[in-house]
Amino acid sequence: MTEHLRIVPADQASADDLDAVFARGDPARCRCQWFKIRYAEWRATPADELARRLREQTQCGHPGAASTSGLVAYLDGEPAGWCAVQPRTAYPRLLTAKVPWAGRQEDRTDERVWAVTCFVTRPAYRRRGVGRALASAAVEFARDRGARAIEGYPLATGAGTNAERYVGTERMFTDAGFTPVSRPSERRVTMRITIED
Repeated sequence: MTEHLRIVPADQASADDLDAVFARGDPARCRCQWFKIRYAEWRATPADELARRLREQTQCGHPGAASTSGLVAYLDGEPAGWCAVQPRTAYPRLLTAKVPWAGRQEDRTDERVWAVTCFVTRPAYRRRGVGRALASAAVEFARDRGARAIEGYPLATGAGTNAERYVGTERMFTDAGFTPVSRPSERRVTMRITIED
């Protein structure tokens, strides 16, 4: 039987579907806020408040909202995964991190450069191509909203634990057409697609 995978902007998903994706493990606590706020604030903020912030950022249940912060994947009609993708400037913590800036000089405040920062796939849906499909869909999502480039900051091939792979893997990004632009450490790679020079 062929599985049907559908990916939608998060504003077209329901809050219940988003909650189903983030129901377990580290994602249930983080709610994709790691790159949004400083570490001390992230650590001190209760999980229910982080969840509220994500719902606000995604505008779930409000199709056609002025903005949304990611994509939701459905496999055979069931919410299966999530990918965070927004202008790079939406991630204050990312703008000051070693990754992606080691070895690069670039305007960090260029709002037309977008970033893919986080993936979540529900345990029952892993190893079925959800993450790869989300990485590919993120490119089109950003392009349709005026991005001139899109970046990701995955773990290098063979690096990290399963828990650390929330940033994606080098292979996922390569399969989506991204190419490496820097390797800030042995474990991390900055990958990019230039949409418009």
